[in-house]
Amino acid sequence: MLLLLFKLYLLCSRLHTLTEATSQPAARMTFTLRETAMKRFPLLGHHAPAGVVLEKEPNTVISAEQKHLKSFNFQNPRKTPVEIHVPWTECNKSDPQQTLKADCSFNIYLVQKMEANKLFLCGTDEERTACCDMDLSQKPPRCMSSANIQNVKDSIQGFIIKEGEPAALVESAESNLYVTYSGSEGDVGIHRFGGNRVGPTMHDREQHYVGLVPSRRRDDPLQGKVFGFYKEKNKDPGLYSDMWIPFVTRVCMRDRGGPKNLLQFSWTSQMNARLFCGEPESRRHFSELVDVATVEKEQWEDTRVYALFRNEWGMSAVCVYTIKDIERIFTKSTFKGKVLQPGRSRECVPDSTTIPMDVLNKIKENSEMEDWVRPVDNSGPILFNHHNYTHIYVDDSQNNRSDKHTVLYLSLHKGDIHKVVQKETQTFVIAEYQPFHHRHHHVLTFLLHPPTMKLYLTSRTELVQLDVGNCAQYGDRCGDCVLSRDPYCGWNGSHCTPHTQDMLQDVSQADHNICVSSGMVEQSQTGSKYPPGRDEVTKSIKLPLNSKYFLQCPVSSHQARYTWIHLERNTSRSLEDSPGLLLIPRMSPEQEGRHRCVSEERGYTRVLADYTLQLESRAGVKTSTSLLLGLCVTAALIQSLSC
Repeated sequence: MLLLLFKLYLLCSRLHTLTEATSQPAARMTFTLRETAMKRFPLLGHHAPAGVVLEKEPNTVISAEQKHLKSFNFQNPRKTPVEIHVPWTECNKSDPQQTLKADCSFNIYLVQKMEANKLFLCGTDEERTACCDMDLSQKPPRCMSSANIQNVKDSIQGFIIKEGEPAALVESAESNLYVTYSGSEGDVGIHRFGGNRVGPTMHDREQHYVGLVPSRRRDDPLQGKVFGFYKEKNKDPGLYSDMWIPFVTRVCMRDRGGPKNLLQFSWTSQMNARLFCGEPESRRHFSELVDVATVEKEQWEDTRVYALFRNEWGMSAVCVYTIKDIERIFTKSTFKGKVLQPGRSRECVPDSTTIPMDVLNKIKENSEMEDWVRPVDNSGPILFNHHNYTHIYVDDSQNNRSDKHTVLYLSLHKGDIHKVVQKETQTFVIAEYQPFHHRHHHVLTFLLHPPTMKLYLTSRTELVQLDVGNCAQYGDRCGDCVLSRDPYCGWNGSHCTPHTQDMLQDVSQADHNICVSSGMVEQSQTGSKYPPGRDEVTKSIKLPLNSKYFLQCPVSSHQARYTWIHLERNTSRSLEDSPGLLLIPRMSPEQEGRHRCVSEERGYTRVLADYTLQLESRAGVKTSTSLLLGLCVTAALIQSLSC
C-alpha cells in the first residue's frame, strides 16, 4: 500500500513538474496563507466591489459594495466593518416632477478618491445614474453640493455606467468625468461629463476598454489629453487573423465637439493607433489587450503605461509604452491608408466648434493612424510566459533610491499574485502569493499602500490585506535575503528587514558574496561547508529493520537544487521529481547514520534538514511507524499542487 501511495505521489509530482516547465519563469518562492502575513474580511453578496480606496488612517480601507460603502480596519480584523450609507441627493427629492424617482436605489459602479478625505462615486438603477461627492470626515457623511462637480452630476443622469468600466475624474475649477462604454452596440467609446458633454460617434466596431490615462500639461493646459486603451474585435475572418486588435486612442480635454450640423457633442480630436507588443525576430506577438497600469512622472512625456497582453497560445506578456512615444505617432504618422489630411490639426484647438466643415468630414471619415505604437526604445516585452495573467499593478516607489527598480504585481486567473521586479528589460518573479481561502477565486481589484507595503486585494467573497514587505519570510541568513532579490528588503547585519540605503541587497545579480565581502555574514555560516538553517538540531529517528520511511526537506526556493547527503557522501537516492522527499526503501545497517538535505542556489548552500537514523527492534514500533508513514505520504499528497 505504501509503495502504491508513493507511486501516486511521484505521478502527481511529475505532472506538477511538467506544468512548471511550461510555465516558466516560475516564481522563486511560494507563500500560502500559513507562510506569510495576511489579514482578511469576508465580503457578503455576489456583487463585485466597484473598487477599494485607502482612508486617511493607516490600515483602513473603504470598499464600494453594491448598495453602500464599508470601512474596514485591518488593525483590528475582529472589529465589525462600519457600514456607510450613501445619501443620494436624488433619493431625497419629494417633488414628483423630478427626473429621478424618490424611492431610488442605486448600484455603485464607480468610486474614486478625491483630495483629503473625500470620495466621488456614481451608481445606476438601470434607468438613470446619480453621482455623489462625499466628505468622510463628516458624521454621518453626506453628498455635498460642490459647484465644480455639479455639472458632472447633471450631465450624467441619462447615461448608464456599466460594471467594471474604466473612469477618470479630472478635478479643476470645472471638473470633468471620463467614463468608457464597451460593447458592440450603443455609444461605444469614451464619454465626458461636465460643463460640455462629449462622446464618441456611432460606429459598428466591437470595443472593450481596459484603462483611461489622463495627461495634464502644466506647461500648456490647452494640450491636456485623455488616453484610452482598448481591444477591438477583428473583422477579418481569415484563418490566421487575430481575434483581437489592441489600440490606444486619445481625445483633447478642451474638445467641445463640432458645430450643430456636424459632430455636435462628438469628439473632433479623437485619433486611434494600434499597439504592438511582441518579438518580430521570433514572430511572437500578443494581440489581446487585458489590462493597463500607469506610472506617472513629473514630466508628462515620461509617464509610462504598462500594458498586459495575452495571445491565442495562452501566453501573457507585458510591454511598456511612454506617453511621449504615443504622442509621436499621433503627431507624425499619416492616417491609415497613408492618407494625408491637410488642415487637420494634430494639436488640441481652443474651440473645436470652429473647425472648418471639410476638415470635420475628414475627421469623421478616418481617425486611425498608419503607424503603430511600439514599446519604449523599440524593445520587446519585459515579461512573457505561459501564465494566464488577468490584472497588473505597478509600484515604482523604490525608484527614489540609486538602484532603481520597479515592482509589478500580476494576478493569475486562479487568484494568485506574482510579485515581479523589473529593471529596464530584465524581470525576475520574486514570489507567488496565494491570498484567498478558496483557490480559483479571481482577483477583481488590488491596490498598494507603499508606505506600509500593504497590498489590498478583493475577490467576490473576500477583502485581503497582504504584507508584501514581510522580509523575514525569505529566511534568517544574509544569503537568503540577497537571493530574494526583493527591492523592498535588505540585510542589516542580523535580519532581513525593509530596505534602506545602509542595508545589503543586490536585486540585479543576487550576488550573495557581498555578505562575506561586507563582513555581514553570520558567524554560524563561517565554520561549516553547509551553513545550517533556523533549526540546527539533528533529529534522531529509530526504525525497525527492513521498514520503509520518508525523510522530508522544506523546499523554499523553486530555483535551488536539493541534494541528500549520507555520511558526508552524496550516495543517497535523490528524487528528481520531488527534491524535498527521500525514500528509505528498506531500513538496514547501511542506512544508519546522518542524512542531510542540502540546497544550492547560485553557489549558496545551506543544510535544510538533518536526521540521524538508527535501527530499532522493539515490538510495537512497526504499527506506529506504519501510521507515521501513512501520515507522511498523505501530507506529501496534500502539498502536491498538481493533484
